[in-house]
Amino acid sequence: MDFLENYDSLLKAFWYIAIPVSIFFGLQTIMTFVGLSGGETDIDTEASDGDLPFEIFTLRNLINFLLGFSWTGISFYAVIQNKVVLIIVAILIGLLFVGLFFLMIKQILKLSENNSFKLENTLHQTAQVYLTIPEAKSGKGKVMISVNGAFHELDAMTLNPEKIPTNSSVTVVGFENNLLIVEKIKLK
Repeated sequence: MDFLENYDSLLKAFWYIAIPVSIFFGLQTIMTFVGLSGGETDIDTEASDGDLPFEIFTLRNLINFLLGFSWTGISFYAVIQNKVVLIIVAILIGLLFVGLFFLMIKQILKLSENNSFKLENTLHQTAQVYLTIPEAKSGKGKVMISVNGAFHELDAMTLNPEKIPTNSSVTVVGFENNLLIVEKIKLK
């Protein structure tokens, strides 16, 4: 590190932080993609408050902060002459790096949601009759219903004495044996 000898002490400090943190970040990234993170991910998906699905004070967040802090200090050293302003900008960018990591993790956790279809999720939902539903238990028709953002065509029957024509709106009131039980929505 002979190239640092002629630099100002603040610039040297930024470089002394940036080099090892960048190496550590690179190794950490490679280990994460290879799967050698040792099972410890810094993410607590069972958080009780629901707002933060991860811990704030972790090694990974410290590395992210120092990465943004040090490289900002190096990048803007010649541009920002006031050293106090430079340090403040570097701290803000470091915090921004941590915030961006939080947003990325939040988006990744959304990918792990279980959106598998369950008939129970249709209860009290509104559906559109696709094929006419015959009167009380004399046959079945079909409805189109949206569950978890996906449309499903499902068999349906009614317990009412009148048939429900195509394009009518119905509410799911129950189900049995993969068959929805629906009632026509009455207009007031």
